[in-house]
Amino acid sequence: MDNNAASDTVNARDRKYLMFRIAFFVGAVAVNFILPRAAGALGLPLYLDNVGTLVAAVLGGYLPGIAVGYLNNIINMQGNPGNAYYVVLSTMIAAAGTYLGKKGWFDRLGKALLTIPLFAFIGGVLGSILTYLLYGYGMGEGISAPFARALLESGKLNVFWAQMTSDIVIDLVDKAITVILVFIILKLIPDRLKPGLWMTGWRQAPLSEEELRYAKKNGTRSFSLRGKIIAIISAIMVCVAVVTTIISYILYRNFAMDQYTYSCESAASMTAKVLDAERIDEYIELGEAGPDYARVEGMLEHIRSGNPDIEFIYVYRFMPVGVTVVFDLDTPEVKGKNPGDVIELETYLQPYKDQLLAGERIEPMVDDTVYGRLLTVLEPIFNSKGECVCYAAADIRVEEIRNSILNYMTKVFSLFMGFYIFVLALCIWLVDYHLIYPIAAMTVSARKFAYDSEEAREISVDRLQHLDIATGDEIENLYESLSKTIAETVGYLEDVEAKGEEIRHIQNGLIYVLADMVESRDKNTGDHVRKTAAYVRLIMNKMREKGMYPDILTDEYVEDVINSAPLHDVGKIMVSDVILNKPGRLTDEEFAIMKSHTTAGNKIIASAMNLVSDTGYLKEAKNLATYHHERWDGTGYPSGKKGEEIPLSARVMAVADVFDALVSKRSYKEPFTFEKAMSIITEGAGTQFDPAIAALFEAASDEVRAITITHESLLGPKGLREE
Repeated sequence: MDNNAASDTVNARDRKYLMFRIAFFVGAVAVNFILPRAAGALGLPLYLDNVGTLVAAVLGGYLPGIAVGYLNNIINMQGNPGNAYYVVLSTMIAAAGTYLGKKGWFDRLGKALLTIPLFAFIGGVLGSILTYLLYGYGMGEGISAPFARALLESGKLNVFWAQMTSDIVIDLVDKAITVILVFIILKLIPDRLKPGLWMTGWRQAPLSEEELRYAKKNGTRSFSLRGKIIAIISAIMVCVAVVTTIISYILYRNFAMDQYTYSCESAASMTAKVLDAERIDEYIELGEAGPDYARVEGMLEHIRSGNPDIEFIYVYRFMPVGVTVVFDLDTPEVKGKNPGDVIELETYLQPYKDQLLAGERIEPMVDDTVYGRLLTVLEPIFNSKGECVCYAAADIRVEEIRNSILNYMTKVFSLFMGFYIFVLALCIWLVDYHLIYPIAAMTVSARKFAYDSEEAREISVDRLQHLDIATGDEIENLYESLSKTIAETVGYLEDVEAKGEEIRHIQNGLIYVLADMVESRDKNTGDHVRKTAAYVRLIMNKMREKGMYPDILTDEYVEDVINSAPLHDVGKIMVSDVILNKPGRLTDEEFAIMKSHTTAGNKIIASAMNLVSDTGYLKEAKNLATYHHERWDGTGYPSGKKGEEIPLSARVMAVADVFDALVSKRSYKEPFTFEKAMSIITEGAGTQFDPAIAALFEAASDEVRAITITHESLLGPKGLREE
């Protein structure tokens, strides 16, 4: 019941945040809708159509900012369809705003003002170029038009630079006010509400900032998965764009040519119908003085004005020696020929001369002429006898067709780029929250997984299980499989660790059993192996406290030495019971045999090492058994090593072994007092013992005494033979 209640509380909170975000982003769209109209109503030469976009981008992220910018243009195109073509600029401003917002550029007014040139470049420079490609620079009725006309009338700038300069200046002012308004709005929104506005789509426990940076910059051997997906999406959209653009270009070019050809044909056909074929000679002879010439010419002007694409309308009679002008309308750039003028046949018409003289119909032509590259349609005019008396012609400049195609392709490109930016932002957002972040979370948890202790394993498993990945797809299946596998692996490791600990206990027990077996042959040994092991532990702990030999005295090394200490006299199993238990002093020959227990111990442990792959503690057991009777001055046995040539573990054992022999009762001596034994250790420093170890041992005399008393109280004093 408690879990269900908690789940209901979380769901209610999520719904509240969702409604809050929706309301905020609707408000951002409303701001974009209201401010431009308010500026227009007040007669201000400002756009102010990106305030809501930037607020949504800074507080919500890439996707909300781009979505608000996209919707802004879609909504505004209801009043002016041309606004749709500027959607690419709105989405670019949103993307730039999100990036700068994440970098903290809107935290302080000074830094915020530094973003104005970037936004002005997008809106002013790129916007001006886009306007030119869409409509040309006609000095229409836009916000920047009055300023552009003033610059043009000054005579210092041409049309292009007058419009460009006007757009940049207006946009600098517009973006300055926009940035200031955005900064004010950001400061008015309480800080506690801002985190809830960032558009997230977690399908798991949210990642920290550090983990998010890791997810986006995770080093990979080649190309990251996120980069590959973005590249694939981009490649697909580029391919679609290229194919669509090519198809659109071909279709529109053919359509445009057909439309312009149709316009020419219609104009030429109407011109032919206006003319009275029986009066062509009259038009040529009398010209403008003729009774009907002015009326016909006015009708031809009306035909041309009815189709703004038509550049030239004229009527020519083609003759073997030239071309006679019947009608030729003036244009602002070219004055028409007078009726009756005879002109040369233009080069581009030479191949068609015979057909023209024969009055045959000519297919529409696109050729270079003295007036530029023209699309020409010639319509033959026949009299009542069926004779071709002249041709009515209409021309359209091919540049107009090219401009029309460029205008169309610019619109296609602008719409596509705006849509591409929006779709890319949406895809990246979905990929991040449904793929990249869940995988990164599992990767981080896996890499941070610690096996070195039970507590660390529990924390690691808990961290993984609390990722709560719920993408509902293969990623979720992978997460569940990974969680289950790791949990089972940890359980298996704990079992193995428990078994290993049990084996270690058995191993240590067997070591003491073996040591006890050796001791039982020597009736003087007592609890020697246990006491020496305790002294060794004490000495090594003191060495670590002092920071001695940090590279050697690792946890593993210390445990190996302590666990193998009982085997230091294992070689005595090869020494005769007679010698071991002899009540008096040993002869030189007997002492030589007694000393052989060091080399015998070496051989025994070496044989054991050959039987196992992991020698572990046996390496130090071998050092202890072989060298614990070596002396610091080099006079010990069996090898006569001196100083630090003697293994560290053996130097420690030398102190522990001799001290225990001194304080223990022997058949050939009474035990020395604790103080006497400690003074002998001190006197032997630098000759028999490592001086640093001897000093540590003496400094820890209270703890040494405690060990001695503890073992004597448990077992009572016993003798020990140790020469």
